[in-house]
Amino acid sequence: MEKEHIQSANVTIPSPRRGQGEGGIFEEAHIGPLTLRNRTIRSAAFESMCPGHEPSQMLYDYHTSVARGGVGMTTVAYAAVTESGLSFDRQLVMRPEIIPGLRRLTDGIHKEGAAAGIQLGHCGNMSHKAICGCIPVGASNGFNLYSPTIVRGLRRDELAPLAKKFGDAVNLAREAGFDEVEIHCGHGYLIDQFLNPYFNHRTDEFGGSLENRMRFMTMCVEEAMRAAKDDMAVVCKMNMRDGLKHGVSLEEHSIPVARRLQQLGVHALVLSGGLVSATPMYVMRGEMPLQTMTHYMDKPWLKYSIRCGKPFVKKLLTPTVPYEEAFFLQDALKFREAMPDMKFIYVGGLVCGDKINEVLSHGFEAVQMARSLLNEPDFVNRLKEDPHHRCGCRHSNYCIGRMYTLEMACHQHLDETLPDDLQREIERIEKEQGNEELRMKN
Repeated sequence: MEKEHIQSANVTIPSPRRGQGEGGIFEEAHIGPLTLRNRTIRSAAFESMCPGHEPSQMLYDYHTSVARGGVGMTTVAYAAVTESGLSFDRQLVMRPEIIPGLRRLTDGIHKEGAAAGIQLGHCGNMSHKAICGCIPVGASNGFNLYSPTIVRGLRRDELAPLAKKFGDAVNLAREAGFDEVEIHCGHGYLIDQFLNPYFNHRTDEFGGSLENRMRFMTMCVEEAMRAAKDDMAVVCKMNMRDGLKHGVSLEEHSIPVARRLQQLGVHALVLSGGLVSATPMYVMRGEMPLQTMTHYMDKPWLKYSIRCGKPFVKKLLTPTVPYEEAFFLQDALKFREAMPDMKFIYVGGLVCGDKINEVLSHGFEAVQMARSLLNEPDFVNRLKEDPHHRCGCRHSNYCIGRMYTLEMACHQHLDETLPDDLQREIERIEKEQGNEELRMKN
């Protein structure tokens, strides 16, 4: 399928499901059995702070700083439910040995007054044997150009045990003190590889019709809901669109998936989009800073391959998708209209108080943010002081380029001085982004 940014059509804005009230951002949010002190959530953006696949002091320091900064809940990013689900070296793998470290983390978050969530998932074909310890598995046989590596389609007898790993991970999360789990059903990871016909070419009962393609997702979420019982909140992150020119549609694919998740009893849905393996900048928006990304790479062959093929990589593998505030809002409103009784959490392009309140006024239970809280961990507290406050993120995506090898960090808060070539790339991207924002306003 050809990759192309999908422009969302205008949509009639539904009446709010709940009033904004005087509090707005600072009203309580309710997600299943969980009550948050306000309607802000640190989204599960990959921190790359878990060397050895276990929580580090850096992970503790970051999430407790965000909790101290006023957020309602902070979500620890992508924890693989089993080792085969790892996509990066510095990700968590849920297992009993890391529970003490995770308990220390959740205790620190709770001490600061915030709730603690953790995202659970399996990356499927988005891995390499050197990382996950096996030939990567997916919905179907194939080849992952991004690793690069061959991919093995999962056998039917492997699916139920793998789905059970999601329930096991929820039980471990409870033991570690988490209040909420977010099951990753989007972004082209394993569950989405079953959902999306771009990846799923199976001819058994797990392929073909959408009903069949939803079977594996159903198995995983049922296991998670059983394990969560009535004392943990369960949220699912899902795709609205995949960013492909002729990709999945809202009406025939994504809204029915959302309805199935509602039937399964999940407490809220996070509405996202894009495929990290095919349309990564549809997920993250803006330009991929290839000079930054390759600067930090520790594999010389990959570094020089990308640099030599930069025009190809930039045009075909990481095409720029223009950033704009609240870039998923128009599509998300269609879900609100189609499913008025479901709780939705908005994510995507929130960097100022005015836009957050606008989104919340449409009836979303809460909002998720990542770069705002990387740039300013105390962003939510600043909104208390100034409801119109805008964070200092200028969307160079340096944090994304860096995170593939080192921890995610904002270039504005580094102790070291960046090389001239990286500084020039940052300045160029930020200038182009500023020009684009002016063009859109005019």
